Amino acid sequence: ALGVAGLGCEDALIHLMNHVWPNIFETSPHVINAVMEAIDGMRVAVGPQMVLNYTVQGLFHPARKVREVYWKIYNNLYIGSQDGLIPAYPEIENDAMNTYKRYELELFV
Repeated sequence: ALGVAGLGCEDALIHLMNHVWPNIFETSPHVINAVMEAIDGMRVAVGPQMVLNYTVQGLFHPARKVREVYWKIYNNLYIGSQDGLIPAYPEIENDAMNTYKRYELELFV
C-alpha cells in the first residue's frame, strides 16, 4: 500500500482493505500485528478519513471485545494523523454557550 500512495490506485487499495478489515478480530499475535500494520499503511495510502469511515462503525458497539479492537484502531489512527482527521469530523452548530464551528477550516476547504 505504501508503494502506490498518491498514484491513483485508491480503488484497488479500498478493495484490498475490504479483505484485510475482517481480520481485526483475530486472536493470534502475529495476525494482529500484520493487520494493524496493514491498516496503518492504508491510513497513509488512502487517507485517514477513509479509515475513519471503517472505524466509526464499531466505536460504540454493544460488545466490549468489539469496542476494544475498534478503539485500538482509532487510537492508532489518531496518533498517526491527527490533523488529517479534522475535516472528517461532523459539523456541529454553535449554541448559546459554546462555539463548535471551525471557521478556518471552512475558509480553506
